[in-house]
Amino acid sequence: MRRPFPDLDRPVARAETRHARRRWPLAATAFAAALGCTHVFAQLPEPTQLVNAQHCMFCHTMDAAFLAPSFRQIAERYRKTPDASAMLEQKLLIGGRAHWGDTPMPPPEQRGGPISRDDARTLVQWVLSQ
Repeated sequence: MRRPFPDLDRPVARAETRHARRRWPLAATAFAAALGCTHVFAQLPEPTQLVNAQHCMFCHTMDAAFLAPSFRQIAERYRKTPDASAMLEQKLLIGGRAHWGDTPMPPPEQRGGPISRDDARTLVQWVLSQ
């Protein structure tokens, strides 16, 4: 009867197999750790995911006024203003009258649903960085 892997009779092949068996648990642990890390990062929404979830682009654009000021216009106006972050976060949390133009910020229920304080802070920091 012929063996399916005749090279495994060689001493070098047996040593390589033993070495691979020793590395397998290490590789599996590293892979599991990498999956665990991506799970942690996956819990933190990216600003662009929040922009999509809150339907911000229905009224705002990146660099030109549309129904509301662009993200760049907001950043230029509020980037160096003390307490602007808190005011903008509050605007995201409850909506309200606009600070310029005639279009009010709709309440969260009309945008994409309630938004957490942490998500509001993330969005505001992203807008101010534009």
